[in-house]
Amino acid sequence: MVIDPPYLIFLGDVPDALAAKTGLGIVDWRPEWCVGQLRLDGCQADANIPDLTIEAAASQGVKTMVVGAVNAGGVLPQHWIASIVAALEAGLDVATGLHTRLASIPAIRDAAVKSGAKLHDVRFSDQRFETGKGTKRPGLRCLTVGTDCSVGKKYTALALEREMRARGMDADFRATGQTGVFISGRGAAIDAVVADFISGAVEWIAPAAEPDHWDLVEGQGSLFHPSFAGVSMGLLHGSQPDAFVVCHEPTRTTMRGVKHGLPSIREVINMTIACGRLTNPAITCTGIAVNTQKLGEAEARALLEGLEKDYGVPATDPIRFGVSALVDRLATITSKA
Repeated sequence: MVIDPPYLIFLGDVPDALAAKTGLGIVDWRPEWCVGQLRLDGCQADANIPDLTIEAAASQGVKTMVVGAVNAGGVLPQHWIASIVAALEAGLDVATGLHTRLASIPAIRDAAVKSGAKLHDVRFSDQRFETGKGTKRPGLRCLTVGTDCSVGKKYTALALEREMRARGMDADFRATGQTGVFISGRGAAIDAVVADFISGAVEWIAPAAEPDHWDLVEGQGSLFHPSFAGVSMGLLHGSQPDAFVVCHEPTRTTMRGVKHGLPSIREVINMTIACGRLTNPAITCTGIAVNTQKLGEAEARALLEGLEKDYGVPATDPIRFGVSALVDRLATITSKA
């Protein structure tokens, strides 16, 4: 599918920034595409771009309204339908990463037919995937894994790609979620793939490559999350990673959306290696990425220094302090390829 920028980012009335991570991610990594945001009463997220009405967005040349909100189950709230219909009636295309297909809602389908605007369901792919084979393939791959969902796996992979390319390394970000697909223009939403084909889909996303080429594979969920571990496991086996970076948010007490406590970073490392050896016996942890947004700078640096001492790998906040040390560690693997 081809989704035409520029965008109006629709945030609905989401309760916090994490529920707007699709929209905020697009703004962070493709700001030149984002003209404004549309928020309903009660919205607790802000992408820090101009608030626009649909009419104003259309007059400023916006081509597509992107539903930039996410929720458990990926459902489309009933009270958002009116905004989507209004966008279609104004001639805007509409794109969403939710599990609800836009055309399955009669009012949206009828408005699109009448206006001729396009509906994009990014979470659904027309690609036919095979079952995973687990056969070792050339090229190098780094997977971001997490102690929880929404801890920075996508941002870490994108930051690694940016730094590696700046150094002249051969590297590509590989999107496995709807936000990543919006940002990169390629990939597939793994959580919408039938379970038997998850690992095969990831083999397709990150195929055989030159020996020194790196695929930076966007992680999903957590092997310890009772809701999403199945997706995380298929992603681990399909990506066949040579390296992985553990992503963590240090202020959480329970995993997002459930009452389970977070695993330790050590537990994540051990479980990832134990399960990942099925398709790559050489899998190794090369770093820790921590979202320190809620910590002061001194506290954040102290935490990272302690993690480096405890685990013997670089630890950083990719957005706050960069990923140079993480790339240094990956470069040592490149040199052995």
